[in-house]
Amino acid sequence: MGLTCAVTVLVAKTLGRSMVEAVFLGFLISLSSTAIVLKVLQERAEVETPHGNASLGILIFQDLMVVPMMLFTPLLSGASESWGVGFLVFLAEGLGIILLVKIGSQWVVPWILYKVTQTRIRELFLLSVVLICFAVAWVTHQVGLSLSLGAFLAGLIISESEYSHQVIGNIIPFRDVFASFFFISVGMLLDIRFLWEQPGLILLLVLGVLVLKTLAAGLTSAIIGLPARTVILVGLILSQVGEFSFILSKTGLQYGLLSSDMYQVFLEISVITMIATPFIIMAAPTAANAFLRLPLGPHFKKGSYPAPGAKKVHEKNHLIIVGFGINGRNIARAAKVSAIPYVIIEMNSDMVREARTQKEPIYYGDGTQEAVLEHAQIRSAKVIVIAINDPAATRRITELARRLNSKIHIVVRTRFLKEMPSLYELGANEVIPEEFETSVEIFSRVLSKYLHPKEEIERFVSEIRSEGYEMFRSLSKEAHSCLDITHCLPEVEMTTLRVGHGSSMAGRTLAETEMRKKFNVNLLAIRRGTDLIYSPSPNEEFLDNDLLVVLGQSDNIAKLASHFHVRENRS
Repeated sequence: MGLTCAVTVLVAKTLGRSMVEAVFLGFLISLSSTAIVLKVLQERAEVETPHGNASLGILIFQDLMVVPMMLFTPLLSGASESWGVGFLVFLAEGLGIILLVKIGSQWVVPWILYKVTQTRIRELFLLSVVLICFAVAWVTHQVGLSLSLGAFLAGLIISESEYSHQVIGNIIPFRDVFASFFFISVGMLLDIRFLWEQPGLILLLVLGVLVLKTLAAGLTSAIIGLPARTVILVGLILSQVGEFSFILSKTGLQYGLLSSDMYQVFLEISVITMIATPFIIMAAPTAANAFLRLPLGPHFKKGSYPAPGAKKVHEKNHLIIVGFGINGRNIARAAKVSAIPYVIIEMNSDMVREARTQKEPIYYGDGTQEAVLEHAQIRSAKVIVIAINDPAATRRITELARRLNSKIHIVVRTRFLKEMPSLYELGANEVIPEEFETSVEIFSRVLSKYLHPKEEIERFVSEIRSEGYEMFRSLSKEAHSCLDITHCLPEVEMTTLRVGHGSSMAGRTLAETEMRKKFNVNLLAIRRGTDLIYSPSPNEEFLDNDLLVVLGQSDNIAKLASHFHVRENRS
């Protein structure tokens, strides 16, 4: 954010703007759109990828920085009598907000919501949350801050309480509606005639903002040691102007930091960069791969790899595990138990550091880089397992691994079935889609509840997998299932009979009653108090108040029941 602000100030000063206006423009340009980026990353299943994590970390920091920016705006405009007094007011407001969030999130809001939840009225809980938001917004407005800042602080306060998950569950249905209102209102502020009058200038400024923010975010990512591919992706993902900039711009307009013409220019730039964001993110992997073909230095491509303390791999016929999430950990554990030599490649430096303390052969690096795979001795490896969440990186590693070692066995974990054909074309030997494996596990358990024989279920699963995941087409048409045994055998009834005090059955054993021989009825179990006796032995004696679970045809059970002299209980 500091780098973006600095460059923006230089450009704005060159164009003849005042220092305070240039600094405020730097504030506006330095913010990116959390709403749009998060939505696109979720749709592309890239939230948990290295570039997804890095981008969201930066976005959250930017959102939090809106608070001091809004507090600093009056001081920047010279609305205060002097810088000294203004700075003290700025510090006082900042301290007040910190205390408001701290006290509200730890004591006030939890106590209020606790009292509300005791009423067990769902509508009252939602109304209380709305009332808290309005109250915090009103308080901030009364002390001279904006309603928007108050709403943001209300969200922070509620998010820190123990009831945040319930609040989110109630508010989620309204999220898209409110987001639509917000962006519709932004669109209504836009003056299309202004764009038609100066299209060249606006498009040039849009291009300048996209390039500036891409370079700033990319350079920052490179400084903290992220690999080149992640650096490029993060830069492109954060290249737009964010929604919080609109809120901040209204404050700047109020304090005279923006003229009406500059405000319109800002709106044009912001809206166009937002519109372009989904297309930029979609093209980002292709752009990153093309950029990496340039003759760049190996250190830039690898980032901080290898991490301090990493040793050169000297294994042969070993297993390479790319990604040390849940799947990677399980594979490593199995390899260790089976005495299979293995090497792990991971991009999360904290995870690498933690795994090293557990003596794991793990190395920091981006598996999409040839140098990283070379360090893991891929040319002499026997198997590589790719278990990461980035679809584009997965395809890149698959292609690279096959090119570097034509004999290696490549096992790829992917999330969706639609990824399978492209991965096979790139050289994967086996592709395991989580989407499919989850469905297999679910339908296996469903079939077992419908009393399918275990061997039939295993055969179904084997047929599906052996035929390349042709979803459920190989299920036998002759297979039959039933919810319970009475559906499979409609003439058979399962019921319970109680051994009454003084009945002819009391004190006799199962063998003595000749229940199966005389009545053609099977005894399945005996409930005796809180105990349940399955498959009773022939020498099991019936006691008073025993509850017998029997199976047989209705007329045979009726004949047997007459010997109990008790009312029959149907199940």
